[in-house]
Amino acid sequence: MRMRVRTQLKDIASFSKGAQINGDELVENGKYDYLNGGITPSGKWNEYNTPGGTVTISEGGNSCGYVNYMRNPFWCGAHCYYLFDTISDTEYLYYMLKSQQDRLMKIRTGACMPNIKKADLGSFELEYDTDVEKQQLVVSTLKRVEAIITARHSQLSALDDLIKARFVEMFGDPMPAWPLVTIGDICADTRTGPFGSALHHDEFVNEGIFVLGIDNAVENKFSYSRMRYITEVKYQQLKRYTVHPGDVIITIMGTIGRSAVIPEDMPLAINTKHLACLTPDYSKASSVFLCSAFQMHPEVQRQLTGNAKGAIMDGLNLGIIKSLRFRLPPMQAQKDFELFYAHIDKSKSVIKKSLEGTQILFDSLMQKYFG
Repeated sequence: MRMRVRTQLKDIASFSKGAQINGDELVENGKYDYLNGGITPSGKWNEYNTPGGTVTISEGGNSCGYVNYMRNPFWCGAHCYYLFDTISDTEYLYYMLKSQQDRLMKIRTGACMPNIKKADLGSFELEYDTDVEKQQLVVSTLKRVEAIITARHSQLSALDDLIKARFVEMFGDPMPAWPLVTIGDICADTRTGPFGSALHHDEFVNEGIFVLGIDNAVENKFSYSRMRYITEVKYQQLKRYTVHPGDVIITIMGTIGRSAVIPEDMPLAINTKHLACLTPDYSKASSVFLCSAFQMHPEVQRQLTGNAKGAIMDGLNLGIIKSLRFRLPPMQAQKDFELFYAHIDKSKSVIKKSLEGTQILFDSLMQKYFG
């Protein structure tokens, strides 16, 4: 008989924080992961203080409340709770807590450095099924679906690696006969977005003309995430900052050097001061090649890193972007790479569609099992 019980976390598990290791002490080729909160391990260490098969919850920082399941022994840091002496299957407990992750993130306190207090975590309420056989069935089903999701992500990562390998193969060892150019030499126009009083956050509206920011390029591909809008009237004042299909945008503040091509179906939009926008001279450079150069060209990458580290804060400016130098391959080679990129991108689209469907299935099962 199925028995659902509502309880507090402290009644079904004990929990504690781990021990801190300074980042500069971590071992590059250590045997065990070092998890200090966060979403992924922070590095490696040669010892472990927590066994495999352990549920963790990030204690502090921006990822405070994030739930992980560590299958192998690891070193748990001081900003991470680990659960032990659980009265239910640990994998079942993981999925149960993972389904409540949004609620966990709401019990954090503190503005500058959010954290979850031990007492608040202990009194966190959740509902679970006491039937062990049902727990095992839930875990078995969710693991199978999660394995498909992991496989799809691995396929996408492998295709990204294939694109990078092809780029480096074609352009990483440039021919001396190729002309040495700057980014400015191969662009018809370069610009950043409006600064200072030209655009205030309180001028954003619920619909209108798109305003692009870092979020739209930070994944090294164009994303419609976190779209902002201005009115048509405001756009008329700022239309010199309009982006066009085929333009390349580059993040120049925060997470710098990420790039994306503006898609052909992009509605009317402008970019903000956090982005540089480049319009290629299409007789010299293709959009896909130019965008990929920021992501994969060894010489461009070296200059980007060097210029960013030389600043007081990580950041770039339009002058730095335009002055980046490299040897420009012939247009035919660029177009050959663009065709290869398009072929791989088509395969990625098929996998992404499958991934989206599998993720919807996983989410619906989590809702069914845990509400």
